[in-house]
Amino acid sequence: MRITKLSKKQRLTMNWWLDPRYSCYDAVICDGAVRSGKTMSMSLGFAIWAMSSFDGGAFAVCGKTVTSLRRNVITPLLPMLRELGMTCEERVSRSYVDISFSGRKNRFYFFGGRDESSAALIQGITLAGVFLDEVALMPRSFVEQALARCSVNGSKMWFNCNSDNPSHWFYNEWIRKTESKKALYIHFTMEDNPSLSEELKNRYKRLYSGSFYDRYVLGKWTASEGVIYPMFSREKHIFRDIPSCERYVISCDYGTVNPSSFGLWGLSGGVWHRIREYYYDSRREGQSRTDEEHYNALENLAGSCAVEMVIVDPSAASFIECIRRRGRFHVAKAENDVVAGIRRVAAALKEGRLKFHESCTDIVREFTLYRWSEKAGTDAPVKENDHAMDDMRYFVTAMLRENTDDFFALSVTR
Repeated sequence: MRITKLSKKQRLTMNWWLDPRYSCYDAVICDGAVRSGKTMSMSLGFAIWAMSSFDGGAFAVCGKTVTSLRRNVITPLLPMLRELGMTCEERVSRSYVDISFSGRKNRFYFFGGRDESSAALIQGITLAGVFLDEVALMPRSFVEQALARCSVNGSKMWFNCNSDNPSHWFYNEWIRKTESKKALYIHFTMEDNPSLSEELKNRYKRLYSGSFYDRYVLGKWTASEGVIYPMFSREKHIFRDIPSCERYVISCDYGTVNPSSFGLWGLSGGVWHRIREYYYDSRREGQSRTDEEHYNALENLAGSCAVEMVIVDPSAASFIECIRRRGRFHVAKAENDVVAGIRRVAAALKEGRLKFHESCTDIVREFTLYRWSEKAGTDAPVKENDHAMDDMRYFVTAMLRENTDDFFALSVTR
Protein backbone atom coordinates (compact mmCIF):
# COMPACT_ATOMS: atom_id res chain seq x y z
CA MET A 1 0.00 0.00 0.00
CA ARG A 2 1.50 3.32 -1.09
CA ILE A 3 0.31 6.86 -0.37
CA THR A 4 0.43 8.85 -3.59
CA LYS A 5 0.52 12.38 -2.20
CA LEU A 6 0.58 14.28 1.10
CA SER A 7 -0.53 17.83 1.83
CA LYS A 8 1.60 20.29 3.78
CA LYS A 9 -0.45 19.81 6.94
CA GLN A 10 -0.34 16.02 6.62
CA ARG A 11 3.46 16.13 6.36
CA LEU A 12 3.66 18.43 9.40
CA THR A 13 1.39 16.08 11.39
CA MET A 14 3.66 13.14 10.60
CA ASN A 15 7.01 14.86 11.12
CA TRP A 16 6.48 17.63 13.71
CA TRP A 17 8.55 15.79 16.32
CA LEU A 18 11.61 16.07 14.02
CA ASP A 19 11.32 19.86 13.68
CA PRO A 20 13.63 21.78 16.07
CA ARG A 21 10.90 24.43 16.47
CA TYR A 22 8.71 21.88 18.23
CA SER A 23 11.33 19.77 20.01
CA CYS A 24 10.11 20.88 23.44
CA TYR A 25 6.41 20.21 22.66
CA ASP A 26 4.61 17.44 24.55
CA ALA A 27 1.62 17.01 22.26
CA VAL A 28 0.06 17.52 18.85
CA ILE A 29 -3.64 18.24 18.24
CA CYS A 30 -5.33 17.81 14.88
CA ASP A 31 -8.95 18.85 14.50
CA GLY A 32 -11.29 20.06 11.77
CA ALA A 33 -13.48 18.73 9.01
CA VAL A 34 -14.37 15.12 8.25
CA ARG A 35 -12.39 13.38 5.51
CA SER A 36 -9.61 15.93 5.77
CA GLY A 37 -6.76 13.41 6.10
CA LYS A 38 -6.19 13.85 9.84
CA THR A 39 -6.49 10.22 10.90
CA MET A 40 -4.21 8.72 8.27
CA SER A 41 -1.36 11.19 8.75
CA MET A 42 -1.62 11.19 12.55
CA SER A 43 -1.78 7.40 12.98
CA LEU A 44 1.12 6.87 10.59
CA GLY A 45 3.13 9.67 12.21
CA PHE A 46 2.47 8.27 15.68
CA ALA A 47 3.74 4.81 14.72
CA ILE A 48 6.85 6.16 12.95
CA TRP A 49 7.65 8.44 15.92
CA ALA A 50 7.24 5.57 18.40
CA MET A 51 9.44 3.19 16.40
CA SER A 52 12.09 5.89 15.88
CA SER A 53 12.20 6.98 19.51
CA PHE A 54 11.78 3.84 21.66
CA ASP A 55 12.65 0.18 21.92
CA GLY A 56 10.68 -2.10 24.24
CA GLY A 57 8.12 0.59 24.94
CA ALA A 58 4.38 0.35 25.55
CA PHE A 59 1.96 2.69 23.77
CA ALA A 60 -1.81 3.19 23.81
CA VAL A 61 -4.00 3.71 20.74
CA CYS A 62 -7.47 4.79 21.86
CA GLY A 63 -10.84 5.20 20.15
CA LYS A 64 -14.47 5.50 21.18
CA THR A 65 -14.59 1.69 21.11
CA VAL A 66 -11.98 -0.92 20.20
CA THR A 67 -14.21 -2.00 17.30
CA SER A 68 -14.35 1.49 15.79
CA LEU A 69 -10.63 1.93 16.47
CA ARG A 70 -9.79 -1.21 14.50
CA ARG A 71 -12.09 -0.18 11.65
CA ASN A 72 -11.00 3.46 11.38
CA VAL A 73 -7.34 3.33 12.43
CA ILE A 74 -5.70 -0.06 12.85
CA THR A 75 -6.97 -1.83 9.72
CA PRO A 76 -5.81 0.97 7.35
CA LEU A 77 -2.59 1.59 9.30
CA LEU A 78 -0.98 -1.86 9.46
CA PRO A 79 -0.66 -2.35 5.66
CA MET A 80 1.03 1.07 5.40
CA LEU A 81 3.53 0.12 8.12
CA ARG A 82 4.28 -3.18 6.40
CA GLU A 83 4.85 -1.29 3.16
CA LEU A 84 7.50 0.72 5.04
CA GLY A 85 9.24 -2.51 6.05
CA MET A 86 7.86 -2.93 9.57
CA THR A 87 6.72 -6.27 10.95
CA CYS A 88 3.28 -6.14 12.60
CA GLU A 89 2.02 -9.03 14.73
CA GLU A 90 -1.51 -8.31 15.90
CA ARG A 91 -3.07 -10.21 18.82
CA VAL A 92 -6.75 -9.58 18.22
CA SER A 93 -7.99 -11.45 21.31
CA ARG A 94 -5.62 -9.46 23.54
CA SER A 95 -6.14 -6.11 21.79
CA TYR A 96 -2.56 -5.21 20.98
CA VAL A 97 -0.07 -5.30 18.14
CA ASP A 98 3.70 -5.80 18.34
CA ILE A 99 5.61 -3.77 15.76
CA SER A 100 9.27 -4.45 14.90
CA PHE A 101 11.64 -2.39 12.77
CA SER A 102 15.44 -2.15 12.47
CA GLY A 103 16.05 -4.25 15.57
CA ARG A 104 13.48 -2.37 17.68
CA LYS A 105 10.22 -3.76 18.99
CA ASN A 106 7.33 -1.94 20.69
CA ARG A 107 3.86 -2.94 21.82
CA PHE A 108 0.72 -0.90 21.01
CA TYR A 109 -2.34 -1.59 23.16
CA PHE A 110 -5.89 -0.79 21.99
CA PHE A 111 -8.37 0.87 24.35
CA GLY A 112 -11.97 2.07 24.03
CA GLY A 113 -13.09 5.22 25.83
CA ARG A 114 -16.83 4.66 25.64
CA ASP A 115 -17.95 6.03 29.04
CA GLU A 116 -16.82 7.03 32.53
CA SER A 117 -16.13 3.43 33.52
CA SER A 118 -13.55 3.11 30.73
CA ALA A 119 -10.94 5.00 32.75
CA ALA A 120 -10.41 1.87 34.86
CA LEU A 121 -9.33 -0.09 31.76
CA ILE A 122 -6.21 1.97 31.18
CA GLN A 123 -5.36 2.59 34.82
CA GLY A 124 -2.01 1.24 36.04
CA ILE A 125 -0.17 0.87 32.72
CA THR A 126 3.06 2.82 32.05
CA LEU A 127 3.16 4.35 28.57
CA ALA A 128 5.73 5.98 26.32
CA GLY A 129 3.00 7.66 24.30
CA VAL A 130 -0.72 7.75 23.56
CA PHE A 131 -2.78 8.40 20.43
CA LEU A 132 -6.41 9.39 21.10
CA ASP A 133 -8.54 9.16 17.97
CA GLU A 134 -11.88 11.05 18.10
CA VAL A 135 -10.91 12.41 21.51
CA ALA A 136 -13.96 14.72 21.60
CA LEU A 137 -16.19 11.63 21.82
CA MET A 138 -14.43 10.29 24.92
CA PRO A 139 -15.22 11.14 28.56
CA ARG A 140 -12.76 13.47 30.22
CA SER A 141 -11.98 10.94 32.96
CA PHE A 142 -10.74 8.39 30.41
CA VAL A 143 -8.62 10.93 28.51
CA GLU A 144 -6.99 12.30 31.66
CA GLN A 145 -6.28 8.81 32.96
CA ALA A 146 -4.62 7.94 29.63
CA LEU A 147 -2.47 11.07 29.75
CA ALA A 148 -1.46 10.33 33.34
CA ARG A 149 -0.06 6.97 32.15
CA CYS A 150 2.52 8.74 29.92
CA SER A 151 5.32 8.82 32.50
CA VAL A 152 8.26 7.65 30.38
CA ASN A 153 10.86 10.31 29.53
CA GLY A 154 10.26 11.60 26.02
CA SER A 155 6.64 10.45 25.90
CA LYS A 156 4.23 12.46 23.77
CA MET A 157 0.47 12.77 23.36
CA TRP A 158 -1.33 12.73 20.00
CA PHE A 159 -4.92 13.99 19.75
CA ASN A 160 -7.27 13.74 16.78
CA CYS A 161 -10.93 14.81 16.54
CA ASN A 162 -13.67 16.44 14.51
CA SER A 163 -14.99 19.76 15.78
CA ASP A 164 -17.81 19.85 18.34
CA ASN A 165 -19.54 22.32 20.64
CA PRO A 166 -17.36 25.32 21.68
CA SER A 167 -18.22 24.57 25.31
CA HIS A 168 -16.70 21.08 25.04
CA TRP A 169 -14.11 20.43 27.73
CA PHE A 170 -11.41 19.38 25.23
CA TYR A 171 -11.79 22.60 23.24
CA ASN A 172 -11.49 24.72 26.36
CA GLU A 173 -8.81 22.73 28.17
CA TRP A 174 -6.55 21.88 25.23
CA ILE A 175 -7.26 23.72 21.99
CA ARG A 176 -7.64 27.10 23.68
CA LYS A 177 -4.59 26.42 25.86
CA THR A 178 -2.13 24.97 23.37
CA GLU A 179 0.65 27.34 24.43
CA SER A 180 0.46 26.50 28.13
CA LYS A 181 0.03 22.81 27.31
CA LYS A 182 3.09 22.88 25.01
CA ALA A 183 0.98 21.43 22.20
CA LEU A 184 1.20 21.96 18.44
CA TYR A 185 -2.25 22.72 16.99
CA ILE A 186 -3.02 21.84 13.35
CA HIS A 187 -6.46 22.65 11.94
CA PHE A 188 -7.60 20.62 8.90
CA THR A 189 -10.14 21.27 6.16
CA MET A 190 -11.12 18.99 3.28
CA GLU A 191 -8.67 20.92 1.11
CA ASP A 192 -5.84 19.41 3.18
CA ASN A 193 -6.62 15.90 1.90
CA PRO A 194 -5.25 15.50 -1.65
CA SER A 195 -6.79 12.02 -1.86
CA LEU A 196 -10.33 13.47 -1.66
CA SER A 197 -11.90 14.20 -5.04
CA GLU A 198 -14.00 17.27 -5.77
CA GLU A 199 -16.96 14.94 -6.26
CA LEU A 200 -16.61 13.58 -2.71
CA LYS A 201 -16.08 17.06 -1.27
CA ASN A 202 -19.32 18.18 -2.89
CA ARG A 203 -21.09 15.08 -1.59
CA TYR A 204 -20.22 16.00 2.00
CA LYS A 205 -21.30 19.58 1.43
CA ARG A 206 -24.69 18.29 0.28
CA LEU A 207 -24.94 15.78 3.12
CA TYR A 208 -24.81 18.17 6.07
CA SER A 209 -26.59 21.38 7.04
CA GLY A 210 -26.74 23.83 9.94
CA SER A 211 -24.33 23.21 12.80
CA PHE A 212 -23.32 19.82 11.35
CA TYR A 213 -22.21 21.58 8.13
CA ASP A 214 -20.20 24.09 10.17
CA ARG A 215 -18.51 21.30 12.10
CA TYR A 216 -18.03 18.49 9.63
CA VAL A 217 -17.46 20.49 6.43
CA LEU A 218 -16.03 23.81 7.65
CA GLY A 219 -14.36 22.30 10.73
CA LYS A 220 -15.66 24.93 13.15
CA TRP A 221 -16.31 24.47 16.86
CA THR A 222 -19.84 25.86 16.78
CA ALA A 223 -22.98 25.65 18.88
CA SER A 224 -26.18 24.00 17.70
CA GLU A 225 -29.08 26.37 17.23
CA GLY A 226 -32.52 26.70 15.65
CA VAL A 227 -34.72 24.08 14.01
CA ILE A 228 -33.00 20.70 13.94
CA TYR A 229 -34.21 19.58 10.50
CA PRO A 230 -34.35 22.73 8.33
CA MET A 231 -33.98 20.54 5.24
CA PHE A 232 -37.46 19.04 5.74
CA SER A 233 -39.77 20.18 2.97
CA ARG A 234 -43.45 19.41 2.43
CA GLU A 235 -42.91 19.54 -1.33
CA LYS A 236 -40.02 17.08 -1.23
CA HIS A 237 -40.94 14.77 1.63
CA ILE A 238 -44.75 14.47 1.73
CA PHE A 239 -46.53 11.92 -0.51
CA ARG A 240 -50.19 11.12 -1.17
CA ASP A 241 -50.44 7.75 -2.95
CA ILE A 242 -49.16 4.79 -0.93
CA PRO A 243 -46.73 2.69 -3.01
CA SER A 244 -46.33 -1.07 -3.07
CA CYS A 245 -43.65 -1.96 -0.51
CA GLU A 246 -41.32 -4.93 -0.23
CA ARG A 247 -40.44 -4.49 3.48
CA TYR A 248 -42.20 -3.14 6.58
CA VAL A 249 -40.82 -1.96 9.94
CA ILE A 250 -42.46 -0.21 12.90
CA SER A 251 -40.65 2.20 15.22
CA CYS A 252 -41.98 3.15 18.67
CA ASP A 253 -41.33 5.90 21.19
CA TYR A 254 -43.26 4.79 24.23
CA GLY A 255 -44.73 7.05 26.91
CA THR A 256 -47.16 6.83 29.79
CA VAL A 257 -47.44 10.45 30.90
CA ASN A 258 -45.66 11.66 27.77
CA PRO A 259 -47.10 10.86 24.31
CA SER A 260 -46.51 7.53 22.58
CA SER A 261 -45.61 7.68 18.89
CA PHE A 262 -45.47 4.65 16.55
CA GLY A 263 -44.67 4.78 12.83
CA LEU A 264 -45.22 2.13 10.13
CA TRP A 265 -42.49 2.34 7.47
CA GLY A 266 -42.51 0.66 4.07
CA LEU A 267 -39.57 0.35 1.68
CA SER A 268 -40.27 1.11 -1.98
CA GLY A 269 -37.73 2.01 -4.66
CA GLY A 270 -34.94 2.44 -2.13
CA VAL A 271 -36.96 5.01 -0.15
CA TRP A 272 -38.56 4.38 3.25
CA HIS A 273 -42.12 5.73 3.42
CA ARG A 274 -43.88 6.47 6.71
CA ILE A 275 -47.23 5.07 5.64
CA ARG A 276 -49.25 5.70 8.77
CA GLU A 277 -48.73 6.50 12.42
CA TYR A 278 -50.19 6.13 15.90
CA TYR A 279 -49.79 9.09 18.26
CA TYR A 280 -51.43 9.06 21.69
CA ASP A 281 -51.07 11.98 24.12
CA SER A 282 -52.59 11.07 27.50
CA ARG A 283 -52.63 14.70 28.60
CA ARG A 284 -54.57 15.71 25.51
CA GLU A 285 -56.94 12.74 25.74
CA GLY A 286 -57.45 13.00 29.49
CA GLN A 287 -56.54 9.38 30.32
CA SER A 288 -53.57 7.05 30.16
CA ARG A 289 -53.40 3.78 28.27
CA THR A 290 -52.00 0.47 29.46
CA ASP A 291 -49.31 -1.59 27.72
CA GLU A 292 -52.05 -3.88 26.41
CA GLU A 293 -53.99 -0.96 24.94
CA HIS A 294 -50.88 0.38 23.25
CA TYR A 295 -50.14 -3.11 21.93
CA ASN A 296 -53.63 -3.31 20.40
CA ALA A 297 -52.89 0.01 18.68
CA LEU A 298 -49.64 -1.49 17.41
CA GLU A 299 -51.57 -4.43 15.93
CA ASN A 300 -53.98 -2.04 14.23
CA LEU A 301 -51.10 0.02 12.88
CA ALA A 302 -49.46 -3.04 11.34
CA GLY A 303 -52.73 -4.30 9.86
CA SER A 304 -52.03 -7.09 7.37
CA CYS A 305 -48.45 -5.92 6.63
CA ALA A 306 -45.66 -8.45 7.17
CA VAL A 307 -43.73 -6.36 9.71
CA GLU A 308 -40.22 -7.76 10.05
CA MET A 309 -39.25 -5.80 13.16
CA VAL A 310 -40.64 -3.47 15.83
CA ILE A 311 -37.96 -1.08 17.09
CA VAL A 312 -38.79 0.23 20.56
CA ASP A 313 -37.51 2.90 22.92
CA PRO A 314 -34.97 0.95 25.06
CA SER A 315 -36.38 2.35 28.31
CA ALA A 316 -39.83 0.84 27.64
CA ALA A 317 -39.07 -2.51 29.30
CA SER A 318 -42.65 -3.45 30.16
CA PHE A 319 -43.95 -2.65 26.67
CA ILE A 320 -41.10 -4.61 25.06
CA GLU A 321 -42.03 -7.60 27.23
CA CYS A 322 -45.69 -7.17 26.28
CA ILE A 323 -44.81 -7.38 22.57
CA ARG A 324 -42.62 -10.43 23.13
CA ARG A 325 -45.37 -12.27 25.03
CA ARG A 326 -47.83 -11.81 22.19
CA GLY A 327 -45.42 -13.51 19.78
CA ARG A 328 -46.43 -11.82 16.52
CA PHE A 329 -43.56 -9.35 16.12
CA HIS A 330 -39.80 -9.54 16.45
CA VAL A 331 -38.93 -6.70 18.83
CA ALA A 332 -35.57 -4.89 19.06
CA LYS A 333 -34.36 -2.27 21.51
CA ALA A 334 -33.49 1.00 19.78
CA GLU A 335 -30.06 2.60 19.97
CA ASN A 336 -30.43 5.95 21.74
CA ASP A 337 -27.40 8.06 20.80
CA VAL A 338 -29.37 11.25 20.21
CA VAL A 339 -26.90 13.48 18.36
CA ALA A 340 -25.55 10.68 16.14
CA GLY A 341 -29.13 9.66 15.37
CA ILE A 342 -30.10 13.23 14.47
CA ARG A 343 -27.15 13.43 12.10
CA ARG A 344 -28.26 10.23 10.37
CA VAL A 345 -31.85 11.47 10.03
CA ALA A 346 -30.62 14.78 8.58
CA ALA A 347 -28.52 12.92 6.03
CA ALA A 348 -31.43 10.64 5.07
CA LEU A 349 -33.73 13.65 4.61
CA LYS A 350 -31.18 15.46 2.45
CA GLU A 351 -30.67 12.36 0.31
CA GLY A 352 -34.43 11.91 -0.15
CA ARG A 353 -34.45 8.48 1.51
CA LEU A 354 -37.37 9.27 3.84
CA LYS A 355 -40.91 10.30 2.91
CA PHE A 356 -44.09 10.81 4.93
CA HIS A 357 -47.72 10.19 4.02
CA GLU A 358 -49.95 13.24 4.24
CA SER A 359 -52.00 11.52 6.97
CA CYS A 360 -48.98 11.48 9.32
CA THR A 361 -49.82 14.90 10.73
CA ASP A 362 -48.13 14.55 14.12
CA ILE A 363 -44.64 13.91 12.75
CA VAL A 364 -45.09 16.75 10.24
CA ARG A 365 -46.13 19.04 13.11
CA GLU A 366 -43.09 18.07 15.17
CA PHE A 367 -40.71 18.78 12.27
CA THR A 368 -41.59 22.48 12.58
CA LEU A 369 -41.21 22.54 16.39
CA TYR A 370 -38.21 20.29 17.07
CA ARG A 371 -35.37 22.63 18.11
CA TRP A 372 -31.92 22.64 19.67
CA SER A 373 -31.71 23.59 23.33
CA GLU A 374 -30.43 27.11 23.96
CA LYS A 375 -28.70 26.01 27.15
CA ALA A 376 -25.01 26.83 26.85
CA GLY A 377 -22.67 23.90 26.40
CA THR A 378 -25.30 21.39 25.34
CA ASP A 379 -25.80 19.48 22.12
CA ALA A 380 -29.32 18.31 22.79
CA PRO A 381 -32.82 18.96 21.50
CA VAL A 382 -35.50 20.57 23.64
CA LYS A 383 -37.40 17.75 25.34
CA GLU A 384 -40.81 18.57 23.94
CA ASN A 385 -42.47 18.00 20.57
CA ASP A 386 -39.96 15.17 20.13
CA HIS A 387 -41.88 11.89 20.33
CA ALA A 388 -42.42 11.26 16.62
CA MET A 389 -38.92 12.66 16.12
CA ASP A 390 -37.58 10.03 18.50
CA ASP A 391 -39.40 7.10 16.89
CA MET A 392 -38.10 8.26 13.49
CA ARG A 393 -34.56 8.52 14.88
CA TYR A 394 -34.78 4.98 16.29
CA PHE A 395 -35.89 3.75 12.86
CA VAL A 396 -33.18 5.53 10.88
CA THR A 397 -30.41 4.44 13.27
CA ALA A 398 -31.47 0.81 12.96
CA MET A 399 -32.27 0.66 9.24
CA LEU A 400 -30.18 3.34 7.47
CA ARG A 401 -27.05 3.84 9.54
CA GLU A 402 -24.73 1.97 7.16
CA ASN A 403 -25.27 4.68 4.55
CA THR A 404 -24.73 7.70 6.77
CA ASP A 405 -21.99 6.79 9.22
CA ASP A 406 -18.61 8.35 8.61
CA PHE A 407 -16.11 6.04 6.95
CA PHE A 408 -12.32 6.00 6.57
CA ALA A 409 -11.25 6.70 2.97
CA LEU A 410 -7.69 6.61 1.63
CA SER A 411 -6.57 6.75 -2.00
CA VAL A 412 -3.73 4.29 -2.57
CA THR A 413 -1.95 2.41 -5.29
CA ARG A 414 -1.35 -1.30 -4.92
